[in-house]
Amino acid sequence: MTVLSLTVFLPLLAAALLAVPRLPACWIWVAAAAADLVLVVVMWLGYRGGIGYEERLRWIPSVGAGYHVGVDGLSLPLIALTAVLFLSCAIYSLTQAERPKSYAALFLFLQTVSTGLFAALDLLLFFVFFDLSIVGMYFVIVGWGHGDRARSALKFFLYTFLGSLALLLGFIGLYLGSDPRTFDIVDLTASPPEAGALVLLAVGIGLAVKTPTVPFHTWLPPAHTDAPAAGSAILAGILLKMGTYGFARIALPLLPGPWRQYAWVIIVVGVVSVLYGALVALAQQNIKRLIAYTSVNHMGYIVLALGAAGLAAGDVQARQLAVTGAVTQMVSHGLITGALFLLTGILWDRAHSYDLDRFGGIAASARTFTLMTAVAAFASLGLPGLSGFIAEFQIFAGVIGTGMTGAVVAGGLSIVGILITAALLLRLLQKAFLGPLGELRVSEAQPHEVASIAPLLVLSLVIGIVPGWLLDFIEPFSAALVTGVSR
Repeated sequence: MTVLSLTVFLPLLAAALLAVPRLPACWIWVAAAAADLVLVVVMWLGYRGGIGYEERLRWIPSVGAGYHVGVDGLSLPLIALTAVLFLSCAIYSLTQAERPKSYAALFLFLQTVSTGLFAALDLLLFFVFFDLSIVGMYFVIVGWGHGDRARSALKFFLYTFLGSLALLLGFIGLYLGSDPRTFDIVDLTASPPEAGALVLLAVGIGLAVKTPTVPFHTWLPPAHTDAPAAGSAILAGILLKMGTYGFARIALPLLPGPWRQYAWVIIVVGVVSVLYGALVALAQQNIKRLIAYTSVNHMGYIVLALGAAGLAAGDVQARQLAVTGAVTQMVSHGLITGALFLLTGILWDRAHSYDLDRFGGIAASARTFTLMTAVAAFASLGLPGLSGFIAEFQIFAGVIGTGMTGAVVAGGLSIVGILITAALLLRLLQKAFLGPLGELRVSEAQPHEVASIAPLLVLSLVIGIVPGWLLDFIEPFSAALVTGVSR
C-alpha cells in the first residue's frame, strides 16, 4: 500500500476503531485527521511532478476498470485542503455531545470518500466515491441538523443522486466511445474517446448539480441552513469541489472537442451563477443562507474560468492563467467558506438563530469572534493580501486576457459580482457586529473554536501573501490541460 492509499483509508480504519467501547470518539477523530494531514505533508514534500504516488490494482478487468489512484497539480492541493478542513472540523466538534461516536464515524467516512475521489484516476472509482459522499452527508444532515432537517436532507439526496445518475450515463458514453474500451482516466486523456455533445451534457449536468451552478443550485441553501456547522463546512469546502474538480479532471481533458464547441455556453452559465448567487445573497436575512448563496457565486467564477480554457481562439497563456486561478479558487473557497460556516455555528450554539435582524453589537462582547469573522469576510470578497484576491485576480486576468470580445464582457460582468459580494458582507459586519446591540447576545469564541477556525484564516493569509508554493504545483497541470483541450 502506497502512502496515498494509506492517506485515503486511514480515516476509515479510525472509524472502525470507534466500535471499541469507551473510546473518546472526537479525540480519535482529531488524532486520525492529524495523522492524515501529516501523510499529506509527506506527499507534498516528496512530489516531483507528473502523476505521483501512482498505484494500479485490478478491480473489474472485464470493463477496463481498476483501482487506479495518483496525485498531480490538481488533486494534491485538494487532498491537502481535505485534510486541513476535516482536522479543523474535528477540533471544532470536540464538545459534540449528541451521539459523538456515530457523528465522528460519519465524518471519518466522508474524509476517506473525499480523499479517494480526488485521488481517483478511474471513472468508476470516481463515481463510487462521488455517490458515497451523497450518502454520508445525507446522514450528517438528517441526524445532527436542525430546523426542517429531514426535508432538507431528502432534497439534498434526491437532487444530487439524480445528478450522479446523469454522470453515470456520461461515463458509460465515454467508455463506449473509447478504443480500446476503458474507464481509466489517464488512458482516456491520452486518447480522448469519440463522444459528442450528449455525453458532455450528461457529464456536465451531473457535475453542475454537485458544484452547484444555476439552475441546479436549489438544493444547496436548505441543506446548508439545516446542517450542523461542521457538516456545512465540509459540504461547502469539500463536496462542492467534487463538481468543479470533475470538470477539470474529466469533462475538459476527455471531451476537448465538445468542450471547445460549447465553451461560450459554459462561460454564460458561469457568469449567471456569479451574478445570481451574489444578488440573491444580498437579499438574505438568514446569515447561513447568505453564505450559502455566496458559494454559488464563487463556484461561478471557477466555471467561468474553465469555460474560458476551452476558447479555441483565445491567448494560450491567458487560458492557462484562468485555469490556475480556478484551482486556486477551489482551495481558497474551501478555506474561507469552511471558516465562515464554522463561525455561523458559533452563532447557533449561542443564540439558536441565524436571523440577521436579531443580532447587533457582537464586537462589544466577542472580539476574537468578530476579528475572525471580519478576516473571513474580507477574504471572501477578495481583499488583497488574502487567498480570494489571488484566485479571482488570476481568473479575471485570464478570462479578459484571452482577448476575445465576449470573454472581456463576461469578465467585466463577473467583476460586478465582487462589488455585490463586498456590499453584502460589509452589510453583515455592520449590522451584526458593529451596529447597536441587538436582541440576541453572543459570547466569546472558546479555545477549541479558535483553534479550529484561526488556522484556516492563517492559511488564506499565507496564500494571499506568498502564493508561489501553491501556484508552482498548479501551473504545470494548467499548462497540460489547456494544451490538451486545444488539440
